[in-house]
Amino acid sequence: LKINGYNIFMASFTISARAEQHANVRPLSILRDLPAVADLIEMCFSSTMDNDGKRYVQDMRRAGKDNSFLQWANRAAESTSLPLTGYVWEENGRIVGNASLVPFRNNHQRVYLIANVAVHPEYRRKGIARILTERAIKHAHEKKIKNIWLHVREDNPAAIELYTKLGFIERARRTSWQASTDSNAPTLKTDIVITNRNPRDWQTQLNWLSRLYPDLLSWHRNWSFNSLRPGLLNWLYLFLIDMSVRQWTAVKSDSNAMQASLAWIPNGRGESLYPAISERSDPDALTALLLRARRDLHQHYPSIALEFPSGEFDRAIHAAGFKSLRTLIWMQATL
Repeated sequence: LKINGYNIFMASFTISARAEQHANVRPLSILRDLPAVADLIEMCFSSTMDNDGKRYVQDMRRAGKDNSFLQWANRAAESTSLPLTGYVWEENGRIVGNASLVPFRNNHQRVYLIANVAVHPEYRRKGIARILTERAIKHAHEKKIKNIWLHVREDNPAAIELYTKLGFIERARRTSWQASTDSNAPTLKTDIVITNRNPRDWQTQLNWLSRLYPDLLSWHRNWSFNSLRPGLLNWLYLFLIDMSVRQWTAVKSDSNAMQASLAWIPNGRGESLYPAISERSDPDALTALLLRARRDLHQHYPSIALEFPSGEFDRAIHAAGFKSLRTLIWMQATL
């Protein structure tokens, strides 16, 4: 993932009159739209949804039936990181288009993620996605948001072209992987040895993690590197909050030099595995670590997942029995 050295991008957006005046566009109503939006998202993205995405849709449906939640959410839409803001396209009382706005905090500044840009198959190629995205950008501008992000599937060239024309620049490509846990997962025949993470390797592990999970995307990360730090105080903290972190290290049998490490952080999200590896490391080290995780974690979860820069060690991850779910291009515009 090569992102260091990017210049700050300044964009001047010209929002089309259609986005301003179109009668079919209206703000998302927390009080009545969540179930219909959940159905639309599921229709458009079900074939590539991971477990986290499925939970997202289920939570949206559940929230749509909880009156007390809806009353709170209607007041809190601009101050939480829940997907409570956005715009829909409605025709004849039916929601056929959606663009969500998800607020995050990064260094005490608000960041917006434009997400779930979805259009019903029967209404595509009519400019609906563009109008909804333009309206979402205008909303961010009105709220004085400086940084807007979105992600788009790598195999959706039409959407990539649209977002590029709207002023978004690619910042990263990341692939989501998933595999079933299996106590009988094979052991790789190699000179790589898997051990528990050695505290002396922490600084190297941190450097590698910082490259693979960079600060540029830290606003989206709901975990901290500090949870992996060695030492009694951190162990006590994790014990008190009942978080059972697991860590492994891959070393060469002849040199005992670390080739890669792998952490499992049960944070409630799908991407619970976080590999750390150098560009010069043996790919077998990553394969061996992931196979070990599949064996060791079979009593915790039926499946495990990770997100990783695309292109880097793809074969090594696939060799460990992981299936690629999707590759997302992360794009950013700075107002």
